[in-house]
Amino acid sequence: MLDEASTAQGVQGREHAASSTIVAPATAPGAAALAVIRVSGPLVPGLAARFRGKRSLLPRRSWVADYVASTGAVLDEAMFTFFKGPASYTGEDLLEISCHGNALIINKILGDLVSSGCRWAEPGEFTRRAFCNGKMDLTRAEAVIEVIRARSDRELDAAQRQLRGDLGKRVSSLVERVLRACAAVEAYIDFPEDDLPREDRERRIEELAAILEDVGRMSATRRHGEVLREGARVALLGPPNAGKSSLLNRLAGYERAIVHHEPGTTRDFLEEWISLGPHRIRIVDTAGLREGVDPVEQAGVARSRAVAAVADLILWVVDGSSESPPLPCFPEDVRDPESLVIVANKADLGCIFDAGTRFGGYSVANVSAITGFGMGELTEILIGRLDRLSGTGVFDEGVWINQRHAAALGSVESSLAEALELLRCSAPLELVGASLRAAVGSLGDIVGRIDNEAVLDCLFAEFCIGK
Repeated sequence: MLDEASTAQGVQGREHAASSTIVAPATAPGAAALAVIRVSGPLVPGLAARFRGKRSLLPRRSWVADYVASTGAVLDEAMFTFFKGPASYTGEDLLEISCHGNALIINKILGDLVSSGCRWAEPGEFTRRAFCNGKMDLTRAEAVIEVIRARSDRELDAAQRQLRGDLGKRVSSLVERVLRACAAVEAYIDFPEDDLPREDRERRIEELAAILEDVGRMSATRRHGEVLREGARVALLGPPNAGKSSLLNRLAGYERAIVHHEPGTTRDFLEEWISLGPHRIRIVDTAGLREGVDPVEQAGVARSRAVAAVADLILWVVDGSSESPPLPCFPEDVRDPESLVIVANKADLGCIFDAGTRFGGYSVANVSAITGFGMGELTEILIGRLDRLSGTGVFDEGVWINQRHAAALGSVESSLAEALELLRCSAPLELVGASLRAAVGSLGDIVGRIDNEAVLDCLFAEFCIGK
């Protein structure tokens, strides 16, 4: 445990960091037409006045002027925009400098600002200051990096919804409902002569059961969030020489895999990121499944089985011109029909399946990886399955949680379940109230109503410099 002296020193250090003026480029490094440099903190008004000259300094107004360094040298012609706190991104006085995107110019301006009393910003420090100054809750702060990193339409939509506060609003609604239940219970603790009537107890039980159900539904979106952020894993499986590698090449849009008429060409799995409609997926081409004598090929078959075990969606590729294409043939593939699609390839050689048919309970798509026939139909099937995996329609508001939210919601569920059981067995109301307060505290962890520096340090360290 930290002693009082070290704790006080840590608090003073954080206060000093918050009172300093930070600077960083807000645009990516490299040559470009323009670059943006951000400055936030108490030195901003003086710096802005220096570049504004004798003209009045008006918030949210841009002006063009020479960037004159403290040495008197003109470094560049730039555009300056001043934001008066708290009406700024960080909640502090903030200055944005738009200059030419030449690394030499950028470094000279940054060096002059540091020599003028600013310090380099830590990763995520601008957003951290916004959070600490009450400009956003922790869910919205997390969404900033999600928006920056989004690689598909679905992921971007989810991140933007969270940035607008959809998840924070839902959590706040849960907090209000639990607090109301807690207040109703604690009213009887404060007035012990009025025992909780049976009808009130039943009402509280119904309320808590409904809240617990909603928390459970929100917790269930964790898997959808993982698919959005990490991409669904789609495995191409099937017998040798069915055209899995050709299908991978067709989906990827270039010759990613070696294609040969000899069976067993693919000895190990190949993985490729591709965009499919609004989704971004990881598609994996695997070795053909057969009982062979070649130890290397058999090692590839073993890896194919391992890939199948963790895949979100399997495309079982068969020769559609064959009279008896094989069904999925090992236990790992016997799964929910919605997670497996049979792709009858080589339709250009003759197709034995009717449109819309099902084979062994699975949907079938007739395609030709060589000519592109049927790829539109297959894409539509895949997008529908991917919509389900990513939770489209799970919440009208489009709420998806991450691992940190899931851990907190797990604690909420545990506390609510405990309170519910205590009420049902007529336990002392003090115990019920304690469990409900614990649930409120865990919900507060999601939106950031905590004083936990270690959590904040870990979270904002993932941000890029200047954000």
